[in-house]
Amino acid sequence: MSTPLLLLGAAALLAAAAPAAQTAEVLPALDGDPVVLVVHGGAGTITRAALTDDDEAAIRAVLEQALRAGHAEVVAGRPALDAVTAAIGVLEDDPNFNAGRGGVFAADGTVRHDASVMDGATGLAGASTGTMHVRHPIRLARAVMDGSPHVLLSAEGAEEFALQQGLELVPNTFFHTERRLGSLRAVQERERSASGAVITGGGAGPEPEAWQMHGTVGAVALSSSGHLAAGTSTGGMTNKRWGRIGDSPLIGAGTYADDATCGVSATGHGEFFIRLGVARDIAARMAYLGEGVDEAATHVIHDTLGGAGGTGGVVALDAQGRASMPFNTEGMYRGTITRSGVVTTGIYGDE
Repeated sequence: MSTPLLLLGAAALLAAAAPAAQTAEVLPALDGDPVVLVVHGGAGTITRAALTDDDEAAIRAVLEQALRAGHAEVVAGRPALDAVTAAIGVLEDDPNFNAGRGGVFAADGTVRHDASVMDGATGLAGASTGTMHVRHPIRLARAVMDGSPHVLLSAEGAEEFALQQGLELVPNTFFHTERRLGSLRAVQERERSASGAVITGGGAGPEPEAWQMHGTVGAVALSSSGHLAAGTSTGGMTNKRWGRIGDSPLIGAGTYADDATCGVSATGHGEFFIRLGVARDIAARMAYLGEGVDEAATHVIHDTLGGAGGTGGVVALDAQGRASMPFNTEGMYRGTITRSGVVTTGIYGDE
């Protein structure tokens, strides 16, 4: 498929005034209208034939809503993590995406979420996995970073922490949708055809199909003070079992941010992203090979990931406001917004 669109931009971001007792922060001098936020809503077999006009309009509208929610945080001078959290929160509430409400079902008929955030200025990160009642998993990931000495919390412990932090908890049925339940039934029927019984506790089962593994949401933001942050949120894989964890809550696999290189959020077949350390690999190519964000991200998605047989994509953003959104599937829900508020959204591979 064709190389994804590289959205360039830059603008003169002024360094925030430092207290008199400190050395003033030196920020990059930027020109033009830089991208300050990039989002994705998952990659996969996304074609025009598969979406009605109403479906496409609804998806583009919520992508724009997410972009504008994050943009409002940037223009208000708030940290990049605030922009990431705001944007992803919008996507978590929309059942078109595999995160929050509308997350896919595990084999046992529950919806279980994973999420992570990373701050490019400090290198701090937070994540959670296997939660069943936290309405906005991305807020929990942020709380783990800000309010605990840990990076990754899981399952009941993560939810106990969420309760202590005052985050909103809901019944698991809040996340259920008929569309996702239909997907679970389809996968389990395929298992019956292959093995004669639904596999819930033992046996490998058929290899998951591509559509079972996509739909994760994520965002990368550039603050007005020149700092990056990234976040990712997902319901994981349809029919997952045995407490399976994908790449989304794993720093360096599905999420990474470093002011010196870039911020990255990933979507796709998580097992490959974990083994290849996809998000960190993009930053490493920039740091050690001197590649730009688009060159590094495109190489990792098309050559490294694709060469290993993995599918998916990333959104990436550097501290000069240059964005890259490569994917090796037929489409990826994605969008950018510049500092002046210019929105661009994409769904298909030829956009």
